[in-house]
Amino acid sequence: MTAPVNSTAAGCAAPDQAAPLPASVDLEKETVITGLVTASDGSAVGGAYVRLLDSTGEFAAEVVTSPAGQFRFFAAPGTWTLRALSRHGNGDTTVTAERGITEVGVQVG
Repeated sequence: MTAPVNSTAAGCAAPDQAAPLPASVDLEKETVITGLVTASDGSAVGGAYVRLLDSTGEFAAEVVTSPAGQFRFFAAPGTWTLRALSRHGNGDTTVTAERGITEVGVQVG
């Protein structure tokens, strides 16, 4: 018997990070942090683990990047650290997110 195919990453309950935002997302009320993980040569890093850490460094969430290196979090407005862990190395980026979409890149290596 074959398992059903769905829009979640293998082994993870997170939605497909490359999928468009659902039409029901109200960007006037919600905060979305989205971006791309890249290696030092600029190539996209698929399969990286991206952690969302709050302003005190506490773990809040984790997703796996799409094959094209994309990730997305729904978070509260504020200052966050994104920590990417990959076979190419690790990298951190701090972002201040407001309501709507905040785009950020995280370089690893």
